[in-house]
Amino acid sequence: MTTTRLAIGLDIGGTKIAGAVVDERGTVVAELVEPTPEESDAEPVTAVLVSMIERLRAEHDVVTIGVGAAGIVEWPAGKMLWAPNNSYRDWPVREQLEKVTDLPVTVDNDANVAALAEARLGEPYPNMVLITVGTGIGGGLVMDGNIYRGPTGLASELGHIILNPDGPRCGCGNHGCFEAYASGTALTRMGRDAAADAPDGLIARLGAEDGEVTGHTVVKAVEQGDETAKALFARLGRWLGVGIASLANIFEVDAVVVGGGLVETGELLLAPARAAAREYAYAPTARGIPPVVPATFGGDAGKIGAALLALDHA
Repeated sequence: MTTTRLAIGLDIGGTKIAGAVVDERGTVVAELVEPTPEESDAEPVTAVLVSMIERLRAEHDVVTIGVGAAGIVEWPAGKMLWAPNNSYRDWPVREQLEKVTDLPVTVDNDANVAALAEARLGEPYPNMVLITVGTGIGGGLVMDGNIYRGPTGLASELGHIILNPDGPRCGCGNHGCFEAYASGTALTRMGRDAAADAPDGLIARLGAEDGEVTGHTVVKAVEQGDETAKALFARLGRWLGVGIASLANIFEVDAVVVGGGLVETGELLLAPARAAAREYAYAPTARGIPPVVPATFGGDAGKIGAALLALDHA
């Protein structure tokens, strides 16, 4: 009788590090969550990873380890070159973890591994774009069942396609990026503008209660039926759809999968996104329009995908 192989998948986020033991079918056998150390350089993060690996290995016989992390990862070396929300640079994650654990380690961008989980375990979609809408916009491409990452892992910065060069400044330093128009950060900016325009409106009042207006303030206002907040979501969703159309025009895909925290608002975001994706699709009668669907695995996709990737390379 053959037994399925097990891997540890680790997902390094800005606020938490999630770890899991995962089998070849993507089933989570065990899981742990720890807060990301506030000192966000490599050493304390490595210590948390090693501790989680030791605890998970104590109960399960694993053959490999996979890591997904936000930022630019050199492939296949497994070195974190740069991260947007952490101070580590040129961090040799793979080398360090292999030395400590004596197991093979595979390291990739968090959106890439999430895309692999969605493509393989969802419908499945052998050719797929994943767009994660959170604080920023992440993205991953799966082509013919495999992550497309370019020769050294630097491809698929989907959040930084330019929608309008005269648009708002993005956190990356450019102007008018997809991320500057369709992310949680963009929603915060639009909410603050709306609060300034209507200081007696619900968004402004909720923001005053919370100490500041954020994207969460706009979500709360929507939940209370506020028309201004609904209009902001319609605008955000429309920009999301413009970006989706641009990507679907470049790649022939089976689906565009949308993940990330803001997707929990459901059709409020996805309905205007689908409408704009149809409006700006190239030759839709000839090429068709790929479905725009919510992600299946949500916040679990990173750790599951990291483990699956590691098993592919073990």
